[in-house]
Amino acid sequence: MNKDRIISAFAQLGKIMNCLGQNHATKDFELGITPLELENLNSLISRQVHHNGWFSVDMVRIAFCSLAVMLEKEKLEAWAKNYKFNEKPLTVAVIMAGNIPLVGFHDFLCVLLSGNRILCKLSSEDKLLLPALSKILIHLDSDFEGYISFSEGNISNFDAVIATGSTNSLDHFVQYFSKCPHLFRGSRTSLAVINGSESDEELVELGKDLFHYYGRGCRNVSHLLLPENYSLNRIFEAIVSYGEVVNNKKYGNNYDYYKSIHLMNLEKFLDNNFVLVKESQELFSPLAMIYYSFYSNENEVKDFITKHEGNIQCIVGSNFIPFGKAQAPGLADYADTIDTMAWLENL
Repeated sequence: MNKDRIISAFAQLGKIMNCLGQNHATKDFELGITPLELENLNSLISRQVHHNGWFSVDMVRIAFCSLAVMLEKEKLEAWAKNYKFNEKPLTVAVIMAGNIPLVGFHDFLCVLLSGNRILCKLSSEDKLLLPALSKILIHLDSDFEGYISFSEGNISNFDAVIATGSTNSLDHFVQYFSKCPHLFRGSRTSLAVINGSESDEELVELGKDLFHYYGRGCRNVSHLLLPENYSLNRIFEAIVSYGEVVNNKKYGNNYDYYKSIHLMNLEKFLDNNFVLVKESQELFSPLAMIYYSFYSNENEVKDFITKHEGNIQCIVGSNFIPFGKAQAPGLADYADTIDTMAWLENL
């Protein structure tokens, strides 16, 4: 395979994923697959919630749309030209998390577009979507069949490993894979810096950063940095349209649990019937809860960011990532700020 063919196939896959994400119909063979094949993929999306209660249809479609934007041909070409293509492919094992739909897709793309073979070890929470998309890639270009494989048991016969999981998982990664070239990632979360000048529309967009994927992604905002005397009512009014998240059983259970715990412990918190908001200096908040803290000057913002730098995936705000875009990373927005393509290039 060569870089141009890989880019063309992924760009075509992006068009298919955009169609699926927006739930659009197609005619004949215009996307490179038949309407029946597209309908089968739509059916798979609809069934995800039965395998993983967090993967509601809306959230899976949001993931497809976000990745489709990443797979536009011009973007792929501009990004890929910065890296060497491996003419002698290695096998890279990728151990993927399953907290949000297709969370390991970027690693999947990086390994293949660097010219290497990928051995995927999927999370039990997200084990159906990527194999289905892989079949589409193979349908678009049969040479992918020799470059993509999946393992349900212990992985073996690989040259390097990329592993993403919880902080506790890192110990296991180190134990089993530290003797081979490796890229390990643990848990991170994200932060929003509010300066008080935000429009109502921007604060509505902040709701996407808070509630897409029910707040389970490392790019979801879990802490709000607010200027002194800022009225939290502005936040509450802006995010009211996201209240349907509480209707998800798993999210609702978390909301009820943490509300009960805080009531029993007589802890102070605010409640708008679908999310709990609590003042805290901690960065990581529980699911269905948002932490916030106040700052009096820019130095305090910088100090907070510096203190938590190793645990922050991204920052949303007027001087950072635009509101509503935390869960729409670009190709070069690498997890844990580690350039995956450069790492693969240097194997």
